[in-house]
Amino acid sequence: MPTNPAYSHSENRLFQTLSDTIQAEMQRLQVPGVALGVYADGQQMVRGFGVTSVDNPLPVTEDSLFQIGSITKTFLTTLVLCLVETGRLDLDSPIINYLPDLHMSDATVREQVTMRHLLTHTGGWVGDYFNDFGAGGDALQRMVVEVGRLPQLYPLGEFWSYNNSGFYLAGRVIEVLTGLPFETALKQYVLSPLGLKRALFFPEDILLERFAAGHEVIDKQVAVARPWAVPRAVAPAGGLVTDIPTLLRYARYHMGEWDDFESHILSLERVKEMQQPLLPATGFSRMGLSWWIDDFDGVKIIRHGGGTKGQIAHLAIVPEKRFALAILTNCEEADPLILAIRKQAFQSYLGISFPIATPLKMPPSETAEFIGEYQNAMDTLLLSATDGGLLLQDIPKGGFPTPDTPPGPMPPAVRLAFYAPDKVIGLEEPYHEARGEFLRDSKGKVAWLRLGGRVHLRQ
Repeated sequence: MPTNPAYSHSENRLFQTLSDTIQAEMQRLQVPGVALGVYADGQQMVRGFGVTSVDNPLPVTEDSLFQIGSITKTFLTTLVLCLVETGRLDLDSPIINYLPDLHMSDATVREQVTMRHLLTHTGGWVGDYFNDFGAGGDALQRMVVEVGRLPQLYPLGEFWSYNNSGFYLAGRVIEVLTGLPFETALKQYVLSPLGLKRALFFPEDILLERFAAGHEVIDKQVAVARPWAVPRAVAPAGGLVTDIPTLLRYARYHMGEWDDFESHILSLERVKEMQQPLLPATGFSRMGLSWWIDDFDGVKIIRHGGGTKGQIAHLAIVPEKRFALAILTNCEEADPLILAIRKQAFQSYLGISFPIATPLKMPPSETAEFIGEYQNAMDTLLLSATDGGLLLQDIPKGGFPTPDTPPGPMPPAVRLAFYAPDKVIGLEEPYHEARGEFLRDSKGKVAWLRLGGRVHLRQ
């Protein structure tokens, strides 16, 4: 386990305790490989666990590469703020000013949608659309054409609902303004100036390094998930591949520790602008410019997760405490592991406890109005009555990484309990401690369920 000699015995002990928890959870959940990094008080510790692939096993090391999925969105937003700072982009100007040929299924949305809508997931059209348009330089442009055909689910700006497809539009705006392919622009404006040399996009670069394969668990058997690569058209929403030291360096930039950075690329005011909560997201979280933002006991935490085909990642930063936590895993079953490490790390290093939701027992007469079917592009949620609450059955539809990708195995049904009016929390894995909200229409009727960050329409 790499350690910095300046680290105290107690800090080594805290990191070792996290390591013990990871190894126990890996065994319980059948996760082949994990990389962990903690930055605290100016020092960092990094460790790898397990193997990169069950088929071709190599030990996970501190510099093993993993897909970080949607954490990429915060890199894109950092670049967007660079363009804002130089006067080339206005967050609140309609993006048709930059993409005059843009078409959307709703003409009003076409005229009014802004970069701020895109970065805060408030566009309102189908957010989970994935497709592969090849590895050519026109992949993102072709994806934007398809986004223009996606149906509008609710009015622009009305709801927060996680929207991957909005980031394809944001990536295309970057291409037009810089005259560069998205990946090249991100490298030129963000990755290279910040010294993030091992943040990569293309398989031909990644295959020269030690990298992790994704895994899925089917009938209690772990198998390598295929395909490995994220399609190029999806890159702005989740295409980066990197390692723990690179993520921790990136975290240090966003907490304002700039002594080791030759270029700052943004003013500190712009960095802080990304971290301002702008609207409610889900549970106790709020949404900033691409960052999820929590406030526990007056301490602000900015974070983002990422999920690809069999890989789950998480990055959390506490700027005022000079603390960052990065976790990379190569199994789709790793969410409970990440939750356990987040809670333990924040408690042991910072004394921060996650808010507790106390489940309430509700009589059937009070849960009846919530029972039914709720639809989203990626899954169907079926809610039925159970003792004191609701029973959730999540039925996947497939669609990742291409529209014709079949669904994976159906997860087990889990109980949901109310903890406040119209608010529920999951009681078992894979939705353990996940928070959801029922949303009502203008007549006060239950019309949507927001769970897993997505708004699902009641049928």
